[in-house]
Amino acid sequence: MRDPYDVLGVARSAAAAEIKKAYRKLAKTWHPDQKPDDPTAKERFAEIGAAYELLSDETKRGQFDRGEIDAEGKPRFQGFAGPGAGAAGGRGQRFDYEFTPGGPFGGTRTRGAGADSDMFEEILSAFGGRRPRASAGFGGGEPPRGEDLQAEVTVPFRDWARGAKQRMRLPNGKELEVAIPAGIEPGKAIRLKGQGMPSGFGGPAGDALITVMVGADPQFTAEGKDIRVEVPITLYEAVLGAKVRVPTLDGAVEMKVPPGSDGGRTLRLRGKGVAAKDGFGDLLVALRIALPKGGDPRLTEYAEAMKANAPYEPRR
Repeated sequence: MRDPYDVLGVARSAAAAEIKKAYRKLAKTWHPDQKPDDPTAKERFAEIGAAYELLSDETKRGQFDRGEIDAEGKPRFQGFAGPGAGAAGGRGQRFDYEFTPGGPFGGTRTRGAGADSDMFEEILSAFGGRRPRASAGFGGGEPPRGEDLQAEVTVPFRDWARGAKQRMRLPNGKELEVAIPAGIEPGKAIRLKGQGMPSGFGGPAGDALITVMVGADPQFTAEGKDIRVEVPITLYEAVLGAKVRVPTLDGAVEMKVPPGSDGGRTLRLRGKGVAAKDGFGDLLVALRIALPKGGDPRLTEYAEAMKANAPYEPRR
């Protein structure tokens, strides 16, 4: 490695605060996520970290200034003093950079003897997101993963209620089929591992986060894992009771309407709702009384007689 003073651009007489300030500025500038198109960024970033590690440790800095160790922390040859000669005792410990998911650029946690850990956390937390772990080529471990992709898919209501596969195109141009869990909460995201952007540093690809929205249906609406549908019935079916055909997600079925059913009454068909993980919901059937189109003179005559001879108050 080059002379650590040259790497950080400080004089040999620089105080610890000046060295820290120089490191802070350079680390932010040369973080690989800040320079994704610069192939030298990861090596430069690692070199800056190693230089700061040496100069921030008063013991190592003194040994380097006296010529006892080199820029990499290795003891310099000083005659045949026997095994263990040299205060450094071997290669200096390197920083261990660990990148974890977070903000726009990734954040870095640094471990290692002599490292100013709090300062590293403060500087590189601004890069929240992927945290490249020190590696061969990047300090000794795994390279950073690629960026996650955000996408949205709108699923037809009936496919959502029963679960289905939806074909879609991601922002990176990739086409794939997404398995939509039955009854997934609208607005919730599905994570597809490895379907995001490639790393650019040889690491794993990011993930695709697919937000699921639900399309409207002309007949059905959702109420949790239950489904509501409105069914029109005649006046005489409401009064006398009847068996009527009711639409469901799996086709029409017969349902019994009890005598004397009011308009707006809701009947329940068990197990005809959303196919949720914890069991099927129900179908809620709201009755709506429909009068004859164009009217009926006999119905009008009967209504007039009822009004005069047997009135009642439904709004009481």
